[in-house]
Amino acid sequence: MSAYEADLTPAEAWELLENHEDAVLVDVRTPGEWSEVGIPDLSALGRRVVLAPIQTAMGWNSDFLGLLQQAGISPEGDRPVLFVCRSGGRSAAAAQVATQAGLTPSYNVTEGYEGHSSAAAGWHGSGLPTTAWEGQA
Repeated sequence: MSAYEADLTPAEAWELLENHEDAVLVDVRTPGEWSEVGIPDLSALGRRVVLAPIQTAMGWNSDFLGLLQQAGISPEGDRPVLFVCRSGGRSAAAAQVATQAGLTPSYNVTEGYEGHSSAAAGWHGSGLPTTAWEGQA
C-alpha cells in the first residue's frame, strides 16, 4: 500500500479538480510564500483553494489536521484531496499524514506551485490559474 493515493503533475491535478466537483486543493505552504508568489486560483471551477500550512516557524504544524477539519475536509466519503507546496516535498508529507488520518484519496502535486527544475515548471509555470493572496487563510 502506498503512503498516499498518487503523485500528479499540475496538469493532472487540474484535470482531477475539473472532473470531480467535490475535490479540494490544499496549499500547505506558509503565509510568507503565499504573499510572495501567490496561490492557485480555482475560481473558474467555482471553488477556493484551502490554505493550511503544514509547517510553522517552530517546525511541523501540530494543528494541520485541525485546519483541514475546519475547512470541511473529513474522513467521511470519498472526497479527493490534493496537496501542493513549493516543489512537492511538503505536499507529499501532507498527503501521507492525510491518508493516515483517513482522508482518502489524497494526492501530491509533485512539481508543486513553483517547480523544482527546468523540467518541472510547477503549477505557476505550467500556466494554470493563480492569484495574489489576500492575507486570509
